[in-house]
Amino acid sequence: MKAQGGADTAAKAARPNRKQRREQQRKIWTDNPGLDVVHPNAAGIDVGNSEHYVAIAPEKSPEAVRRFGCFTADLRDLAQFLKAHGIVSVVMQSTGVYWIPLYDVLEEAGFEVYLVNARDTKNLPGRKSDVQESQWLLKLHTFGLLRNSFHPTSEIRVLRAYWRQRTEHIHTATECVQRMQKALTQMNLQLANVITDIMGLTGQKILRAILAGERDADKLAKLRNWRIQASHEEIVASLTGNWRAELLFTLKQEVDRYDFCQRQIGECDQEIEIHLNTLASRPRETARGAQPAMPPKKRKTAQGNSPEFGLGQELARIAGVDFTRIDGINVLTAQTIISEVGLDMERWKTEAHFASWLGLCPYNAVSGGKVLRRGTRKVVNRAATAFRIAAFTLRRSDSYLGAQYRRFRGKLGAPKAITAMAHKLAVLFYRMLRFGQEYVDRGQQFYEEKYRQQQISWLNRKAAQLGFSVIPAANDPA
Repeated sequence: MKAQGGADTAAKAARPNRKQRREQQRKIWTDNPGLDVVHPNAAGIDVGNSEHYVAIAPEKSPEAVRRFGCFTADLRDLAQFLKAHGIVSVVMQSTGVYWIPLYDVLEEAGFEVYLVNARDTKNLPGRKSDVQESQWLLKLHTFGLLRNSFHPTSEIRVLRAYWRQRTEHIHTATECVQRMQKALTQMNLQLANVITDIMGLTGQKILRAILAGERDADKLAKLRNWRIQASHEEIVASLTGNWRAELLFTLKQEVDRYDFCQRQIGECDQEIEIHLNTLASRPRETARGAQPAMPPKKRKTAQGNSPEFGLGQELARIAGVDFTRIDGINVLTAQTIISEVGLDMERWKTEAHFASWLGLCPYNAVSGGKVLRRGTRKVVNRAATAFRIAAFTLRRSDSYLGAQYRRFRGKLGAPKAITAMAHKLAVLFYRMLRFGQEYVDRGQQFYEEKYRQQQISWLNRKAAQLGFSVIPAANDPA
């Protein structure tokens, strides 16, 4: 036993410690620094508002950097210039929206277009100019030092444009409602205090009657719907105020603007429905090792901003899975995520890569072997925001995910719990879309029992390490 223990001690001493392993990782191989040419036929383009600078290898053309305009004919000439010199791969920065027309022209011409983040290329030595910027992009891309940013397919880009425009109209309509409440409050009409939604059935009837000239509070209160909890007297008291002409004028304009936004939202819904019908259906697959069939889940109620057509059925058809079975993800959230990430998860090798791209993974800033700060990367991503909002809605869910979120919230606090559950939802979304797995909710009781068994197992192991044993308490006969 002593000889065996001495051998183990010698083996541990022979192993490199953490500092030695870190030094080995930092070692630079002078024979081969690893800067191999990855893209020999490459070009770098500095994108601008009115002109683009294109840089290619000097041995391909005596004019290594050439300037092109931003008109469509100039962009086509740019593509012909690159083809004439045997360029295969092109790199550009995502500068504002100026890169989008050029990207479409080059993609249509058959080039391999790399769209990179300007943050990864900003450390240009010396004075910066458009010519130097294009040459610097060419040099970095030639040696494969730039990462291509995610850009969805053209079909998803069309869907994303429609959905983002619809979202902007919803935000504008929300601002209109806020201005209506402000005008009503200035007239001391406290309708928002007795009705939850002033743009609901009762609220709209009362507002439109006011704009039609009705000032009798008793007649206005009779327009209430039977589902309103406030009494007739309370509504009459809330509608007793002053009727200032300038505020009524403001209220009228905001109502007209709200109606206009609703018409615009309806037009977006029509275009979205037409475009979804053009997308191919994806057959539903039975995942290996799937959970046994469970009772059908209660369908989530549609939100007020949901399209009138069957958006949930269309998403299930083109994705092959029903994302609304995941607690916290409704039809609008699923549509937002799909319009941002698309339907092809092959872009990310694993679910960890997908979560990292969303900025939902821990990020440690390390310098000199010490962690300077912890947290997540600052990522501006609409899909990540949708996952975070979905995670926040689990606070009162009686599901497996809801129980897990509440435990995280009590242990880590609300911000970290939201990020952790957003990561969980992103992983589930990735697995469903990548492998065709259907999500089955086991319920809050199953999670609590599973967590209890984990705690018992941990206590048994800890007690065994300390030389004790855990004896279950006798059940109370009462």
